[in-house]
Amino acid sequence: MPEIIINDQRIQAEEHKPLIETLRKQGIEVPALCYHPALSPAGECRLCAVQAVYPDKPAQIKLSCVIKPVEGMEIHTDNDQVQRARTTAFRNLAKFAPESTKIRRMAEKHGIDMGPPPDECIRCRLCIRACRELVGANALKIEKRNGTRYIVPRAGNRCIGCGTCASICPTGAIRQEDQNGLRVIYIRDEIIGQNPLIQCESCGRYFATPKFLSRIEQRTGDHPHVKEHHRYCPTCAKLLSDRIKSASRMKKI
Repeated sequence: MPEIIINDQRIQAEEHKPLIETLRKQGIEVPALCYHPALSPAGECRLCAVQAVYPDKPAQIKLSCVIKPVEGMEIHTDNDQVQRARTTAFRNLAKFAPESTKIRRMAEKHGIDMGPPPDECIRCRLCIRACRELVGANALKIEKRNGTRYIVPRAGNRCIGCGTCASICPTGAIRQEDQNGLRVIYIRDEIIGQNPLIQCESCGRYFATPKFLSRIEQRTGDHPHVKEHHRYCPTCAKLLSDRIKSASRMKKI
């Protein structure tokens, strides 16, 4: 069995097994996504990089899933050169799978800064303009964080839960979730607003938030043709309206 040095510690290694097995046996955690002990190594993900110094040769970055222990070799698993190689590997993988939380978690665990995660937002400001100009809630704004602009909620829970921002967003970066009588609107994993939902007086389905209905009442309250406000969902309101029209036509006949 060859004697090698790993992070300044001398150990006996199995010469016919990939170095990554020796490292893991020593309790040294090496990131890898493409390696499996039952398969031949491919070296595709390139995450398992280490610095290897062979006798009478300069230091090199090698993939620990590919190389095997050699007598007198010296291995470093966490110096600046290794971190640079792993950072490049993690960022390259993120280009193929930008939404992968596993890659980001692994990178964070090994001290790799991946930068801000992709959020599908193209900063078109449609949501901001719609919320301000159409809805009148003005619940969103642009804010700079670590040099990057983000759409974020304004302070004070101004969101009325109308869902206009989620409907108008061209990339799906904003999403709306209705569960157990509560409407929550998100951008990325950040909450824009959360509001309780009101049940339809006819069918009992949750359909709108009190803030939204209040805003509608404020905007239409002085209109001469507005009838008494109700708490019907759009489907039931249309059905009742059709029945009233039908009954009115029958009376005329």
